[in-house]
Amino acid sequence: MIIAVSAQGTSESSEVDSRFGRAAHLLLYDTGAGLWRRLDVSPAAQGAGVQAAETVCRAGAAALITGHVGPKAFEVLSAGGVKAYQGDGRSVLQAVEDFKAGRLAGISGH
Repeated sequence: MIIAVSAQGTSESSEVDSRFGRAAHLLLYDTGAGLWRRLDVSPAAQGAGVQAAETVCRAGAAALITGHVGPKAFEVLSAGGVKAYQGDGRSVLQAVEDFKAGRLAGISGH
């Protein structure tokens, strides 16, 4: 399973960025391989959330950990089969561990 996480920095010790569409970075964790990689994010003047959601879907993620997902981005994620989870207020690594342990609340549509 691939887990996408919005992050304030480029490593798993970075804090989860609560702004999905405007996140500084998106990190991917492959649970099968145990590997991290960074997704390139090009900030957009408009539609940043939708573009970020499309990027996450194209990367093959099954889950997204973030703070807030706008309604249009949520629609794109849902259509791509990506479930969103609330994970801000912790490090990226802790958020992934909490996800794997079933401790993160799902984010529902707006």
